[in-house]
Amino acid sequence: MDIILKEDIKGLGYKNDVVNVKPGYGRNYLIPQGYAIIASKSNMKMHKENIRQASHKAEKIKNEAQELASKIGALVLPISTKAGESGKIFGAITTTQVAEAISNKGFDIDRKKINLPSNIKELGEYEVELDLHKEVKHSIKIQVTAEN
Repeated sequence: MDIILKEDIKGLGYKNDVVNVKPGYGRNYLIPQGYAIIASKSNMKMHKENIRQASHKAEKIKNEAQELASKIGALVLPISTKAGESGKIFGAITTTQVAEAISNKGFDIDRKKINLPSNIKELGEYEVELDLHKEVKHSIKIQVTAEN
């Protein structure tokens, strides 16, 4: 079943993408929740017209994302958390903590646009990917240290 996404959905696609999903997923979840519409002929025509009209605006948004990525640069975020003597963290580092550390540096990035490598459960330095735009990805480092 082909659908047109109305929002970015992690693992599936970005807004205005035409994707193929299983019929049950489309009919029972995506369409009722307002995340997508069926890719019929009339909806596809309307979709193409909307994309044509929004292309200038989309280019501006992409340029803003690239500008944000260049401002962030090779940022290293310090995140301190409680840890044991062996270097293991009590719990794990979450996207919320990373988003908070980024906002402390003066950048406003939604936690849903932060991709952690895996469960960060030890002290050290990790690479984190920021999904700023469909075509703009940026990597930063986080330095996980123990609280005093």
